[in-house]
Amino acid sequence: MDDPKNVAAHLARNLVALRSGRRLTQEALARTCGVPRSTIANLESGDGNPSLRVLLTVAGALDVPIDELLSSPRAKVRKWSPGEVGRHGRGQGVTLRPLVPEPVPEEMLMVMDFAPGGGMRGTPHLPGAREFFTCLEGRVTIHVAGDRHDLGEGDVLAFPGNVPHAYQNPDARRPAQGVSVVILAKAGV
Repeated sequence: MDDPKNVAAHLARNLVALRSGRRLTQEALARTCGVPRSTIANLESGDGNPSLRVLLTVAGALDVPIDELLSSPRAKVRKWSPGEVGRHGRGQGVTLRPLVPEPVPEEMLMVMDFAPGGGMRGTPHLPGAREFFTCLEGRVTIHVAGDRHDLGEGDVLAFPGNVPHAYQNPDARRPAQGVSVVILAKAGV
């Protein structure tokens, strides 16, 4: 069992890393948790003596188990099964699944599996969003603002994410696969 002073240091280091990784300010995290900013500042300095309720609230706001807040330094390794990552169908014959199963601020990272002949319309984003599609297997046709772009294995297409766009596997006999990366625009920028 760690000495209580070590646990406070682990909490401080882990909280700073988790908050920074999510691009949250102390004020934003405090607001989400319903605690004063000084509570977060004290936890991050190692001077805090939080209640279990505060620890659970902060862990919940950061979407991590409480032990991740309190743990000693270690390699942060986690494996997800396909069922834990999840997937959902979209359009006709297209399955989407996250490329990274944890939230990535200001980005959307998806693997797109196309059944033979499968296709879907893209969702327009705010002006300033940028989309990148990499064809990993087969062929994918992407229509962007009325223009047709045919991609083969290894091809990458970049386009503004706020314009109408659609994806199609033109091959009626073979599946296709690609990766979509959307860099979201910040609201009000």
